[in-house]
Amino acid sequence: MGFFDKLKRINIFSGFGSELTDDFYDELEESLILADAGMDTALELVAQLRRRVKEEGIKTLEEARSCMCRCIADAMNVGDPALNLSTRPSVVLFIGVNGVGKTTTIGKIGAQLRGERKKVLFCAADTFRAAAADQLTIWADRAGVEIVKQHEGADPAAVVFDALSAAKARNTDVVLVDTAGRLHNKQNLMNELNKISRVIDRELPGCARETLLVLDATTGQNGLIQAKQFQEAAGITGIVLTKLDGTAKGGIAIAIAKELDVPVKYAGVGEGVDDLKPFDAMEFAQALI
Repeated sequence: MGFFDKLKRINIFSGFGSELTDDFYDELEESLILADAGMDTALELVAQLRRRVKEEGIKTLEEARSCMCRCIADAMNVGDPALNLSTRPSVVLFIGVNGVGKTTTIGKIGAQLRGERKKVLFCAADTFRAAAADQLTIWADRAGVEIVKQHEGADPAAVVFDALSAAKARNTDVVLVDTAGRLHNKQNLMNELNKISRVIDRELPGCARETLLVLDATTGQNGLIQAKQFQEAAGITGIVLTKLDGTAKGGIAIAIAKELDVPVKYAGVGEGVDDLKPFDAMEFAQALI
């Protein structure tokens, strides 16, 4: 069973006739829009398919389906989907609004990296939400990794400083940093993340660093709006798309990758540790349609 088998199919090609007519392309466009790919992305993908059908002499629906998969995968290949963990330690910041599965995502990625024999340290820099550090501690225990945390309401940048100091002393490979998902406005968010960023630059100059935005796939086009705001506030190197098993609208992944020119690096299709995997654009495209 493939990883994306839990994705609810949108069956873009089901119910269509066997002819590649204008009606076929119109219905395909509509299906992509309903799947949350967004108007611009849908129009562009269908235009690409039309062009390739002509260029490659495609005649059948099955050939068109295969070609559509290639169009989607190409649209999503906008950067390296692998995490850059080239220095010791490397730092991965996790950002995103509350409720998207940020802390759980850190726990799962931490467990996977631990399985690759990497020495991992969690940093509980979400000091605004009372249960955040407790939740991350449960995941740290489960994954067998160490955690650095402070009291509720502590300065997040101070927690990051402690974590980086510990990472250097303990010869840690990767520091995974949980950040607050709820700050009063974009300016507060920007200030907080900039402060954390300055601490990392000062304590680990030149370290490999990722800023991953965790998004809930069920939020559809709202997810795209969130992504644009966080990109502006923090700069994003990758997306983690969670809860893909609960929606037939996975097309939002295409829109985000295309519009922000940022790769989807992980996808989640369930609650288990193994239900979060590095993203594969072609496998995703085949599952989607």
